[in-house]
Amino acid sequence: MNTSAAAPATPASDSPADLPTESAAAAPSPASSVNAARALLKTLEAQFPAFRDCLPLAIGIDKQLLARLPDLERKVLRTALRMHTHSLRYLKGMEKATTRFDLDGQPGEAVDEAHRAHASETLRERFKKNAEQRKAQLEAGKAQREAEEAERRRAEKLDQLAAKFGRR
Repeated sequence: MNTSAAAPATPASDSPADLPTESAAAAPSPASSVNAARALLKTLEAQFPAFRDCLPLAIGIDKQLLARLPDLERKVLRTALRMHTHSLRYLKGMEKATTRFDLDGQPGEAVDEAHRAHASETLRERFKKNAEQRKAQLEAGKAQREAEEAERRRAEKLDQLAAKFGRR
């Protein structure tokens, strides 16, 4: 197990030895890669205040992470960082942020206006897409109810005709 003196003390389940490593046997499937990224993200949230509090991350945070946890698999780390930085909570924080933070939650450089604008635009697009999906679901439900009602009326009319013209 590779740990540095600068790494914070962690519970046994969050040790770097439990994290996905580059020495994994075969190429992981996309689903297992996503699961590994989720597990890594939980570990990062437990170890580092910047992840736990969804603070705007410093540029190059991946290099800081690899320096502290050298056994991390880069692909899993990139996936975990993408999941974190595209989360609703992170984007909302980034939209209003003025300062970026390192792994320990210490303030660093300022957040560029372009990055805040990108977060705002991403949120706007996501909310618009979600609204369109909800509208489509409502319309589909309405169309299904109308089709069921039309089928019920058709069956009712057929029953009326059968009663009227059927043999007694």
